[in-house]
Amino acid sequence: MLDINTKKLMKNAYRITKHRGITALRVRVLGGGLDAGYLDVIKAIAERFGNGKVHITTRQGFEIPGIPMEKIPGVNRLLAPVIQGLEVEMGVGIADVNGGYPAAGTRNVSACIGNSVCPFANFNTTELAGKIEKLIYPNDFHVKIAVTGCPNDCIKAHMQDIGVIGLVLPVYDPGRCMGCGACVKNCRKVASGALEMVNYKVRRDHRRCLGCGECVLKCPTSAWTRGDQYYRLVIMGRTGKKNPRLARTFLEWVNEGAVLKVIGNMYGYIEKYIDRSLPKEHVGYIVDRTGLPVFSQEVLQGIELGSLGRAAGFIPFGGYTY
Repeated sequence: MLDINTKKLMKNAYRITKHRGITALRVRVLGGGLDAGYLDVIKAIAERFGNGKVHITTRQGFEIPGIPMEKIPGVNRLLAPVIQGLEVEMGVGIADVNGGYPAAGTRNVSACIGNSVCPFANFNTTELAGKIEKLIYPNDFHVKIAVTGCPNDCIKAHMQDIGVIGLVLPVYDPGRCMGCGACVKNCRKVASGALEMVNYKVRRDHRRCLGCGECVLKCPTSAWTRGDQYYRLVIMGRTGKKNPRLARTFLEWVNEGAVLKVIGNMYGYIEKYIDRSLPKEHVGYIVDRTGLPVFSQEVLQGIELGSLGRAAGFIPFGGYTY
């Protein structure tokens, strides 16, 4: 009978399954995209070591079931090109690519397809996901992060510990505006009603603006253009048994540097306040225990919010309790 260290097994990105001696490998996919050539490796692992099937996870990764635990070393060696490509090339730095994943607590950063394809997206989501991955991986803390290109939130950033939402500061040229009101009508229908017509020109209320960029897409004369890139950070969304809830806005109209700094500081906060008597503790429950002021004090250290940036002083997290 196999003598299995289950903690080491799970840290190596393998799952404890309901079938004795059988595991499943979780393959990290950074930002929802990978070179098609890696699919050959995933296929080979599934066919040679697994049961021939591959499960696509909700975090945009792959799970390969049906792997006998004694085959793990061979699977890890076969997986090496995927780790080499997805992690080492990103500058993460993994000492032994033939040993499989060195951590699995922090889940892979998921992302929508971004502005390389989608006209609504305000930035390159895959690029930012890579910067976040380099910052946080490998790490054993149970953290989920998602990046979405606009407030449409196709990646469901509001169900993550940290959700990064791309905003754009729209720039208006009244000289090009013909007063058709297309942007105003569209903003009222699909966004926040931040625009209004005043003397045949458009006035924008920054306090109500979501930074979605819909006005830019609807303008027939290019009176609206995309200005500076900003982000909204939503925090502590989660599913689970105890208290499922949507994430709420913590920061808005901040730059990329602030986003990365908050995420990096959050790991220091977890290290300081996590309940080590538990096998693992979701970061949202740590925030519930310490309170938002403590969380804010820890994660906002060294951060410049900028002239437009705002931080929430109070968040009514809500959700429901079973």
